[in-house]
Amino acid sequence: MNGQHFSARSMTKIALCVAFFCVTAYLSFPLPFTLSMVSALTLAMGLAAFVLTPKETFIAIAVYILIGLAGLPVFTGGTAGPGKLFGPTGGFILIWLLTYPLVSAMKGATPNFRRYALVDIVVGMPLTYVGGLASLMFWMDVSLWQAVMMAVVPFIPGDLVKCFAAAALGVRVNTMLETV
Repeated sequence: MNGQHFSARSMTKIALCVAFFCVTAYLSFPLPFTLSMVSALTLAMGLAAFVLTPKETFIAIAVYILIGLAGLPVFTGGTAGPGKLFGPTGGFILIWLLTYPLVSAMKGATPNFRRYALVDIVVGMPLTYVGGLASLMFWMDVSLWQAVMMAVVPFIPGDLVKCFAAAALGVRVNTMLETV
């Protein structure tokens, strides 16, 4: 980046991450006991945080959210609109504006699988859960325990796998980008 302007390379990376968000949102399936869906989207968020700067990460997520808010079916399961964003599971999406730029800021200067995985597990997962729990508790009027059992516990194993996958891909992509 140069001052306030983004380079063509930077804008291309942002656009590719937004497209990746849109595609991975479709790689999702519901669980019978919760409104939350298992989705590859959190893997995409982690990967974006590892290959973009914090500012670029924020912009990519903001663009993704605005596209979905405008009505394009880019949220999990092909959903869209304000009802999705400001409904029981919308907190998962909205918190990403804070979570993944923070993950990006904490990733370090050089590609490192352990650091990437640790930051995504210690920062990315818990903050995402906090946003989701808040919206679930607010919109569904359930207790913290009920919300945790519906929207956190069943997802921990898969989210750990996605954090490791995002870290591995992030190292690989950054290593390739360094040579280009």
